[in-house]
Amino acid sequence: MTAAPPDGQPGPVSGPAALLLRPAGRAACLIEAPAELAASLAEHLRAARLPGVVDVVPGARTVLLDGSSLDRLLPALRPILQSWQRPTPGPVAAAETVEIPVIYDGPDLAEVAREAGLDVPTVIDLHTRTPMRVAFCGFAPGFAYIDELPPPLRMPRLPNPRTEVPAGSVAIAEQYTGVYPQPSPGGWRLLGRTTAELWNLERPQPSLLRPGLHVRFTAVR
Repeated sequence: MTAAPPDGQPGPVSGPAALLLRPAGRAACLIEAPAELAASLAEHLRAARLPGVVDVVPGARTVLLDGSSLDRLLPALRPILQSWQRPTPGPVAAAETVEIPVIYDGPDLAEVAREAGLDVPTVIDLHTRTPMRVAFCGFAPGFAYIDELPPPLRMPRLPNPRTEVPAGSVAIAEQYTGVYPQPSPGGWRLLGRTTAELWNLERPQPSLLRPGLHVRFTAVR
């Protein structure tokens, strides 16, 4: 077994989860974590208010800590990671839930139903009654990777992406739901569309969806 590096150096972290620290420039640290833990780890690190940290950015399997000094960050970070406990499921707080109305008329809706072995109303029911959670953001400003898609609806991306997906399109791929904030290429399967504004620079918080928020989709006509 390889010995863990000193507290002031990147490397593996002993504890309840398999974590690996990597330097990301002179002032940032990238933590590699199991996919199911990255979002909750990011929330834990935000709450810890580590000295010198200016941002905590979750990814699919990583958490980036952007700070003022790597030498200052690592000694403070390691004890927090070593004592961190794997999260246990808890109730969804209503105040943290964003509802997104959806007209379910997407061009891939029927095909998704066929591949899942379901009818269209059941697909819509599954998608609307399952509480989901923003794991991370990326791809485009305001685009959120909304995790916890019901297993029957988890499918790969389209083999041939569309050259343009309309703004407001609600789509699925693998375990995620996403809403396209503006027209862009995309290979996700389109279930429907929403009028919700995902990105607006005039708002104090431009992005409607942020990591850690819960999301519930509602069907409208």
